[in-house]
Amino acid sequence: MSIVTKQREPLRLPIKTEAELDKISNLPGHVIDQILSHLPIRDAVRTSVLSRKWRYKWATIPYLVFDNQCLNVSSQDQTFIKNKLVNIIDHVLLLHSGPLHKFKLSHRDLLGVTDIDRWILCLSRSSIKEFILEIWKGQRYKPPSCLFNCQNLIHLELFNCLLKPPLTFKGFKNLRSLDLQHITIIQNVFEHLISSCPLLERLTLMNFTGVTHLNIDAPNLQFFDIGGIFDDVSFQNTVHLSLVSIGLYVNIDDEDNDAEENSSKLLRFFANLPHIRRLEVQSYFLKYLAIGNVPSRLPNPCVDLNYLSIRIDFDDLEENIAAQCLLRSCPNLQELEMLARPEEQNTVERSSNFWEDDHWSSLFAHLRLVKVSGISGVKSEMDFIKFLLSNSPVLERLTVKPASQDGEWELMKELLRFRRASIYAEVIYLDP
Repeated sequence: MSIVTKQREPLRLPIKTEAELDKISNLPGHVIDQILSHLPIRDAVRTSVLSRKWRYKWATIPYLVFDNQCLNVSSQDQTFIKNKLVNIIDHVLLLHSGPLHKFKLSHRDLLGVTDIDRWILCLSRSSIKEFILEIWKGQRYKPPSCLFNCQNLIHLELFNCLLKPPLTFKGFKNLRSLDLQHITIIQNVFEHLISSCPLLERLTLMNFTGVTHLNIDAPNLQFFDIGGIFDDVSFQNTVHLSLVSIGLYVNIDDEDNDAEENSSKLLRFFANLPHIRRLEVQSYFLKYLAIGNVPSRLPNPCVDLNYLSIRIDFDDLEENIAAQCLLRSCPNLQELEMLARPEEQNTVERSSNFWEDDHWSSLFAHLRLVKVSGISGVKSEMDFIKFLLSNSPVLERLTVKPASQDGEWELMKELLRFRRASIYAEVIYLDP
Protein backbone atom coordinates (compact mmCIF):
# COMPACT_ATOMS: atom_id res chain seq x y z
CA MET A 1 0.00 0.00 0.00
CA SER A 2 1.58 3.24 -1.11
CA ILE A 3 1.16 6.50 0.71
CA VAL A 4 0.73 9.57 -1.42
CA THR A 5 2.05 12.74 0.20
CA LYS A 6 0.83 16.11 -0.88
CA GLN A 7 3.65 18.51 -1.61
CA ARG A 8 3.29 21.78 0.32
CA GLU A 9 3.19 24.86 -1.87
CA PRO A 10 5.82 27.49 -1.07
CA LEU A 11 4.64 30.46 0.95
CA ARG A 12 3.97 33.36 -1.32
CA LEU A 13 4.54 36.80 0.15
CA PRO A 14 2.38 39.62 -1.12
CA ILE A 15 4.12 41.68 -3.73
CA LYS A 16 4.76 45.18 -2.50
CA THR A 17 4.13 48.07 -4.78
CA GLU A 18 6.81 50.54 -5.67
CA ALA A 19 5.09 53.13 -3.48
CA GLU A 20 5.26 50.81 -0.48
CA LEU A 21 8.95 50.11 -1.05
CA ASP A 22 9.86 53.80 -1.33
CA LYS A 23 8.26 55.25 1.75
CA ILE A 24 10.68 58.16 1.92
CA SER A 25 9.64 59.43 -1.50
CA ASN A 26 5.97 59.16 -0.65
CA LEU A 27 6.01 61.15 2.55
CA PRO A 28 3.49 64.01 2.51
CA GLY A 29 4.95 67.36 1.56
CA HIS A 30 4.32 68.94 4.95
CA VAL A 31 6.16 66.06 6.65
CA ILE A 32 9.19 66.56 4.39
CA ASP A 33 9.13 70.27 5.21
CA GLN A 34 9.04 69.47 8.90
CA ILE A 35 12.02 67.11 8.61
CA LEU A 36 14.07 69.63 6.64
CA SER A 37 13.32 72.39 9.13
CA HIS A 38 15.05 70.40 11.89
CA LEU A 39 18.21 69.65 9.89
CA PRO A 40 21.34 71.80 9.63
CA ILE A 41 21.45 73.40 6.20
CA ARG A 42 24.40 71.17 5.27
CA ASP A 43 22.36 68.01 5.84
CA ALA A 44 19.22 69.50 4.31
CA VAL A 45 21.05 70.03 1.01
CA ARG A 46 22.28 66.44 1.07
CA THR A 47 18.71 65.10 1.10
CA SER A 48 18.58 65.80 -2.66
CA VAL A 49 20.11 62.35 -3.26
CA LEU A 50 17.27 60.50 -1.51
CA SER A 51 14.86 60.56 -4.43
CA ARG A 52 13.51 62.70 -7.23
CA LYS A 53 10.81 64.08 -4.96
CA TRP A 54 13.40 65.27 -2.45
CA ARG A 55 15.65 66.86 -5.08
CA TYR A 56 15.95 70.59 -4.42
CA LYS A 57 13.16 70.33 -1.89
CA TRP A 58 15.56 72.02 0.55
CA ALA A 59 15.54 75.08 -1.72
CA THR A 60 12.05 75.96 -0.48
CA ILE A 61 12.91 75.94 3.23
CA PRO A 62 11.60 79.23 4.64
CA TYR A 63 14.12 79.18 7.53
CA LEU A 64 17.84 79.42 6.71
CA VAL A 65 20.38 79.06 9.52
CA PHE A 66 24.11 79.34 8.84
CA ASP A 67 25.92 78.58 12.07
CA ASN A 68 28.82 76.40 13.20
CA GLN A 69 26.95 73.26 12.13
CA CYS A 70 26.65 74.26 8.48
CA LEU A 71 30.35 73.84 7.83
CA ASN A 72 32.44 70.83 8.79
CA VAL A 73 36.08 71.29 7.83
CA SER A 74 39.26 70.15 9.54
CA SER A 75 41.35 73.02 8.18
CA GLN A 76 42.43 75.80 10.54
CA ASP A 77 43.05 78.18 7.65
CA GLN A 78 40.77 81.15 8.34
CA THR A 79 40.77 82.27 4.71
CA PHE A 80 39.77 78.80 3.53
CA ILE A 81 36.95 78.58 6.09
CA LYS A 82 35.69 82.04 5.21
CA ASN A 83 35.69 81.31 1.45
CA LYS A 84 33.96 77.97 2.00
CA LEU A 85 31.24 79.58 4.11
CA VAL A 86 30.70 82.38 1.59
CA ASN A 87 30.36 79.86 -1.24
CA ILE A 88 27.78 77.83 0.71
CA ILE A 89 25.63 80.87 1.49
CA ASP A 90 25.89 82.15 -2.08
CA HIS A 91 24.87 78.74 -3.42
CA VAL A 92 21.88 78.40 -1.09
CA LEU A 93 20.56 81.91 -1.74
CA LEU A 94 21.01 81.51 -5.50
CA LEU A 95 18.94 78.33 -5.64
CA HIS A 96 16.39 79.28 -2.99
CA SER A 97 12.81 79.69 -4.18
CA GLY A 98 9.63 80.59 -2.39
CA PRO A 99 9.12 82.73 0.71
CA LEU A 100 12.00 83.29 3.14
CA HIS A 101 10.86 84.01 6.69
CA LYS A 102 14.04 83.60 8.74
CA PHE A 103 17.73 84.14 8.07
CA LYS A 104 20.33 83.53 10.76
CA LEU A 105 24.05 84.01 10.27
CA SER A 106 26.18 83.12 13.28
CA HIS A 107 29.49 81.40 12.59
CA ARG A 108 32.42 81.69 14.98
CA ASP A 109 34.92 82.30 12.15
CA LEU A 110 32.88 84.88 10.27
CA LEU A 111 34.12 88.44 10.11
CA GLY A 112 32.14 91.47 9.02
CA VAL A 113 32.89 90.80 5.35
CA THR A 114 31.39 92.80 2.49
CA ASP A 115 29.63 89.64 1.30
CA ILE A 116 27.12 90.18 4.11
CA ASP A 117 26.06 93.44 2.43
CA ARG A 118 25.18 91.46 -0.68
CA TRP A 119 23.20 88.87 1.27
CA ILE A 120 21.25 91.53 3.16
CA LEU A 121 20.42 93.22 -0.14
CA CYS A 122 19.05 89.90 -1.39
CA LEU A 123 17.01 89.46 1.78
CA SER A 124 15.62 93.00 1.62
CA ARG A 125 13.93 92.04 -1.66
CA SER A 126 12.03 89.25 0.07
CA SER A 127 9.49 89.38 2.87
CA ILE A 128 11.99 88.43 5.56
CA LYS A 129 10.40 88.34 9.00
CA GLU A 130 13.25 87.25 11.26
CA PHE A 131 16.87 88.37 10.81
CA ILE A 132 19.70 87.33 13.14
CA LEU A 133 23.28 88.44 12.54
CA GLU A 134 26.07 87.60 14.99
CA ILE A 135 29.61 88.69 14.14
CA TRP A 136 31.89 86.97 16.64
CA LYS A 137 35.23 88.35 15.46
CA GLY A 138 36.72 91.61 14.33
CA GLN A 139 35.48 95.18 14.54
CA ARG A 140 31.89 96.35 14.57
CA TYR A 141 30.08 95.54 11.32
CA LYS A 142 27.94 98.31 9.82
CA PRO A 143 24.86 96.83 8.12
CA PRO A 144 23.92 98.43 4.79
CA SER A 145 21.01 100.85 4.59
CA CYS A 146 18.87 98.26 2.77
CA LEU A 147 18.47 96.37 6.08
CA PHE A 148 16.25 99.21 7.26
CA ASN A 149 13.97 98.66 4.26
CA CYS A 150 12.85 95.26 5.61
CA GLN A 151 9.44 96.41 6.77
CA ASN A 152 8.12 92.89 7.32
CA LEU A 153 10.62 92.21 10.10
CA ILE A 154 9.09 90.87 13.30
CA HIS A 155 12.34 89.89 15.06
CA LEU A 156 15.72 91.58 14.64
CA GLU A 157 18.85 90.42 16.44
CA LEU A 158 22.29 91.99 15.95
CA PHE A 159 25.62 91.21 17.66
CA ASN A 160 28.79 93.28 17.26
CA CYS A 161 27.32 95.85 14.90
CA LEU A 162 27.46 99.59 14.32
CA LEU A 163 23.97 100.92 13.69
CA LYS A 164 23.54 103.99 11.53
CA PRO A 165 20.18 103.97 9.71
CA PRO A 166 19.65 106.25 6.72
CA LEU A 167 17.99 109.62 7.33
CA THR A 168 14.92 108.33 5.48
CA PHE A 169 14.39 105.52 8.02
CA LYS A 170 10.91 105.76 9.53
CA GLY A 171 11.10 102.72 11.80
CA PHE A 172 10.11 99.05 11.64
CA LYS A 173 6.32 99.14 11.69
CA ASN A 174 5.90 95.39 12.32
CA LEU A 175 8.85 94.72 14.63
CA ARG A 176 7.90 92.98 17.88
CA SER A 177 11.27 91.80 19.18
CA LEU A 178 14.62 93.65 19.13
CA ASP A 179 17.85 92.15 20.51
CA LEU A 180 20.99 94.32 20.35
CA GLN A 181 24.23 93.12 21.94
CA HIS A 182 27.74 94.55 21.70
CA ILE A 183 26.54 97.38 19.49
CA THR A 184 27.46 101.00 18.89
CA ILE A 185 24.62 103.46 18.34
CA ILE A 186 24.37 107.16 19.10
CA GLN A 187 21.79 108.62 21.48
CA ASN A 188 19.28 110.17 19.09
CA VAL A 189 19.39 107.19 16.71
CA PHE A 190 18.64 104.82 19.58
CA GLU A 191 15.69 106.88 20.79
CA HIS A 192 14.29 107.21 17.27
CA LEU A 193 14.70 103.47 16.66
CA ILE A 194 12.74 102.51 19.78
CA SER A 195 9.99 105.09 19.43
CA SER A 196 9.45 104.30 15.73
CA CYS A 197 8.67 100.63 16.36
CA PRO A 198 5.05 100.96 17.57
CA LEU A 199 4.45 97.20 17.98
CA LEU A 200 7.67 96.47 19.89
CA GLU A 201 7.03 94.01 22.74
CA ARG A 202 10.51 92.71 23.66
CA LEU A 203 13.72 94.73 23.93
CA THR A 204 17.14 93.33 24.87
CA LEU A 205 20.13 95.65 25.07
CA MET A 206 23.52 94.39 26.26
CA ASN A 207 27.03 95.86 26.26
CA PHE A 208 26.44 98.95 24.17
CA THR A 209 28.36 102.16 23.50
CA GLY A 210 27.15 105.57 22.36
CA VAL A 211 24.05 105.73 24.56
CA THR A 212 24.21 107.22 28.05
CA HIS A 213 20.56 108.05 28.74
CA LEU A 214 18.13 105.23 28.11
CA ASN A 215 14.84 106.91 27.30
CA ILE A 216 12.41 104.09 26.53
CA ASP A 217 9.22 105.15 24.73
CA ALA A 218 7.38 102.00 23.67
CA PRO A 219 3.60 101.74 24.24
CA ASN A 220 3.45 97.96 23.65
CA LEU A 221 6.67 96.94 25.39
CA GLN A 222 6.23 93.95 27.72
CA PHE A 223 9.79 92.64 28.23
CA PHE A 224 12.92 94.74 28.86
CA ASP A 225 16.36 93.20 29.49
CA ILE A 226 19.36 95.51 29.68
CA GLY A 227 22.92 95.31 30.94
CA GLY A 228 25.66 97.86 30.39
CA ILE A 229 27.16 101.18 31.38
CA PHE A 230 24.79 104.14 31.34
CA ASP A 231 24.02 107.30 33.31
CA ASP A 232 20.24 107.27 33.44
CA VAL A 233 17.14 105.31 32.47
CA SER A 234 13.53 106.41 32.17
CA PHE A 235 10.29 105.06 30.75
CA GLN A 236 7.50 106.74 28.83
CA ASN A 237 4.28 105.16 27.58
CA THR A 238 5.21 101.76 29.02
CA VAL A 239 2.00 100.80 30.81
CA HIS A 240 2.23 97.22 29.48
CA LEU A 241 5.81 96.60 30.61
CA SER A 242 5.70 93.68 33.05
CA LEU A 243 9.10 91.92 32.96
CA VAL A 244 12.22 94.00 33.63
CA SER A 245 15.82 92.87 34.15
CA ILE A 246 18.34 95.67 34.44
CA GLY A 247 22.02 95.69 35.36
CA LEU A 248 24.46 98.57 35.69
CA TYR A 249 27.95 97.23 35.05
CA VAL A 250 29.93 99.95 36.81
CA ASN A 251 29.90 101.13 40.39
CA ILE A 252 28.63 104.64 41.09
CA ASP A 253 31.09 107.03 42.67
CA ASP A 254 29.82 108.19 46.04
CA GLU A 255 31.02 111.73 45.31
CA ASP A 256 28.78 111.77 42.24
CA ASN A 257 25.87 110.67 44.43
CA ASP A 258 26.34 113.69 46.67
CA ALA A 259 26.25 115.98 43.66
CA GLU A 260 22.89 114.61 42.47
CA GLU A 261 19.68 116.53 42.98
CA ASN A 262 17.35 115.49 45.77
CA SER A 263 14.81 113.93 43.43
CA SER A 264 14.60 110.17 43.82
CA LYS A 265 15.85 107.94 41.01
CA LEU A 266 13.74 105.16 42.45
CA LEU A 267 10.53 107.20 42.21
CA ARG A 268 11.34 108.19 38.64
CA PHE A 269 12.13 104.62 37.64
CA PHE A 270 8.75 103.25 38.76
CA ALA A 271 6.63 106.22 37.63
CA ASN A 272 5.63 104.54 34.34
CA LEU A 273 5.70 100.88 35.41
CA PRO A 274 2.20 100.40 36.84
CA HIS A 275 1.86 96.71 35.92
CA ILE A 276 5.33 95.30 36.49
CA ARG A 277 5.20 91.63 37.52
CA ARG A 278 8.84 90.56 37.57
CA LEU A 279 11.88 92.70 38.40
CA GLU A 280 15.58 91.79 38.47
CA VAL A 281 17.94 94.46 39.87
CA GLN A 282 21.42 93.32 38.85
CA SER A 283 25.03 94.39 39.34
CA TYR A 284 25.17 97.98 40.69
CA PHE A 285 21.71 99.14 39.66
CA LEU A 286 20.41 99.19 43.24
CA LYS A 287 23.06 101.80 43.97
CA TYR A 288 21.60 103.88 41.12
CA LEU A 289 18.10 103.52 42.57
CA ALA A 290 19.42 104.72 45.95
CA ILE A 291 20.36 108.13 44.52
CA GLY A 292 18.30 111.03 45.87
CA ASN A 293 15.67 111.07 48.60
CA VAL A 294 14.32 107.52 48.83
CA PRO A 295 10.82 107.34 50.34
CA SER A 296 9.80 104.72 52.87
CA ARG A 297 7.55 103.23 50.18
CA LEU A 298 6.39 104.07 46.67
CA PRO A 299 3.30 106.31 46.40
CA ASN A 300 1.74 103.71 44.09
CA PRO A 301 2.55 100.15 45.26
CA CYS A 302 3.54 97.49 42.74
CA VAL A 303 0.48 95.34 43.32
CA ASP A 304 1.20 93.03 40.36
CA LEU A 305 4.84 92.36 41.23
CA ASN A 306 5.23 88.77 42.44
CA TYR A 307 8.95 88.09 41.73
CA LEU A 308 11.84 90.29 42.85
CA SER A 309 15.58 89.69 42.54
CA ILE A 310 18.06 92.17 44.04
CA ARG A 311 21.85 92.23 44.05
CA ILE A 312 22.82 94.19 47.16
CA ASP A 313 25.73 95.21 49.37
CA PHE A 314 24.21 94.51 52.79
CA ASP A 315 26.78 96.82 54.40
CA ASP A 316 25.72 99.81 52.30
CA LEU A 317 23.12 101.85 54.20
CA GLU A 318 21.78 103.61 51.09
CA GLU A 319 21.31 100.35 49.24
CA ASN A 320 19.49 98.86 52.23
CA ILE A 321 17.15 101.85 52.35
CA ALA A 322 16.35 101.45 48.64
CA ALA A 323 15.79 97.69 49.08
CA GLN A 324 13.54 98.34 52.06
CA CYS A 325 11.43 100.75 49.99
CA LEU A 326 11.07 98.12 47.27
CA LEU A 327 10.05 95.41 49.72
CA ARG A 328 7.51 97.66 51.40
CA SER A 329 6.03 98.54 48.00
CA CYS A 330 5.36 94.95 46.83
CA PRO A 331 2.38 93.76 48.92
CA ASN A 332 1.79 90.65 46.79
CA LEU A 333 5.38 89.44 46.50
CA GLN A 334 5.62 85.63 46.29
CA GLU A 335 9.26 84.96 45.32
CA LEU A 336 12.33 86.87 46.49
CA GLU A 337 15.99 86.43 45.59
CA MET A 338 18.72 88.42 47.34
CA LEU A 339 22.29 88.17 46.00
CA ALA A 340 24.99 89.58 48.24
CA ARG A 341 27.54 91.84 46.58
CA PRO A 342 30.20 92.56 49.21
CA GLU A 343 32.68 95.31 48.39
CA GLU A 344 36.37 94.79 49.11
CA GLN A 345 36.91 98.43 50.09
CA ASN A 346 33.67 99.71 51.52
CA THR A 347 33.84 103.45 52.23
CA VAL A 348 30.07 104.02 52.40
CA GLU A 349 28.06 104.45 55.56
CA ARG A 350 27.57 101.03 57.11
CA SER A 351 24.15 99.65 57.99
CA SER A 352 25.01 98.43 61.47
CA ASN A 353 21.57 97.57 62.85
CA PHE A 354 19.38 98.45 59.89
CA TRP A 355 17.23 95.30 59.62
CA GLU A 356 17.45 94.56 63.32
CA ASP A 357 15.80 97.85 64.29
CA ASP A 358 12.85 97.58 61.93
CA HIS A 359 9.88 95.45 62.98
CA TRP A 360 6.90 95.19 60.68
CA SER A 361 4.01 92.91 61.50
CA SER A 362 3.56 90.29 58.78
CA LEU A 363 5.12 92.46 56.09
CA PHE A 364 5.34 89.65 53.51
CA ALA A 365 1.79 88.32 53.60
CA HIS A 366 2.19 86.26 50.39
CA LEU A 367 5.91 85.45 50.29
CA ARG A 368 6.44 81.71 49.74
CA LEU A 369 9.94 81.22 48.33
CA VAL A 370 13.17 83.01 49.23
CA LYS A 371 16.75 82.47 48.09
CA VAL A 372 19.72 84.31 49.62
CA SER A 373 23.06 83.78 47.83
CA GLY A 374 26.66 84.89 48.19
CA ILE A 375 26.56 85.68 51.91
CA SER A 376 29.53 85.30 54.27
CA GLY A 377 27.63 85.36 57.56
CA VAL A 378 28.31 88.97 58.57
CA LYS A 379 25.85 90.66 60.92
CA SER A 380 24.03 92.75 58.30
CA GLU A 381 23.30 89.65 56.22
CA MET A 382 22.12 87.58 59.16
CA ASP A 383 19.95 90.45 60.42
CA PHE A 384 18.18 90.54 57.08
CA ILE A 385 17.52 86.78 57.08
CA LYS A 386 16.26 86.96 60.65
CA PHE A 387 14.00 89.87 59.73
CA LEU A 388 12.70 87.97 56.72
CA LEU A 389 11.87 84.81 58.66
CA SER A 390 10.04 86.70 61.38
CA ASN A 391 7.86 88.65 58.92
CA SER A 392 6.82 85.94 56.42
CA PRO A 393 3.83 84.02 57.85
CA VAL A 394 3.26 81.81 54.77
CA LEU A 395 6.89 81.17 53.87
CA GLU A 396 7.46 77.66 52.53
CA ARG A 397 11.17 77.56 51.78
CA LEU A 398 14.27 79.64 52.46
CA THR A 399 17.34 78.60 50.47
CA VAL A 400 20.71 79.90 51.62
CA LYS A 401 23.87 79.60 49.54
CA PRO A 402 27.04 81.11 51.09
CA ALA A 403 29.92 82.60 49.13
CA SER A 404 32.43 80.10 50.56
CA GLN A 405 32.77 77.24 53.02
CA ASP A 406 34.46 79.42 55.66
CA GLY A 407 32.41 79.32 58.86
CA GLU A 408 29.84 77.10 57.19
CA TRP A 409 28.88 75.13 60.31
CA GLU A 410 28.47 78.23 62.49
CA LEU A 411 26.29 79.83 59.81
CA MET A 412 24.03 76.79 59.67
CA LYS A 413 23.63 76.70 63.47
CA GLU A 414 22.72 80.38 63.62
CA LEU A 415 20.11 80.01 60.87
CA LEU A 416 18.40 77.22 62.78
CA ARG A 417 18.11 79.42 65.87
CA PHE A 418 16.11 82.16 64.12
CA ARG A 419 12.43 82.47 64.96
CA ARG A 420 10.09 81.74 62.07
CA ALA A 421 6.68 83.35 61.57
CA SER A 422 5.66 80.35 59.46
CA ILE A 423 5.67 76.95 61.15
CA TYR A 424 5.93 75.36 57.70
CA ALA A 425 9.04 77.29 56.64
CA GLU A 426 11.86 74.99 55.52
CA VAL A 427 15.46 76.20 55.57
CA ILE A 428 17.69 74.66 52.88
CA TYR A 429 21.44 75.16 53.01
CA LEU A 430 23.33 74.75 49.71
CA ASP A 431 27.06 74.21 49.41
CA PRO A 432 28.91 77.11 47.72
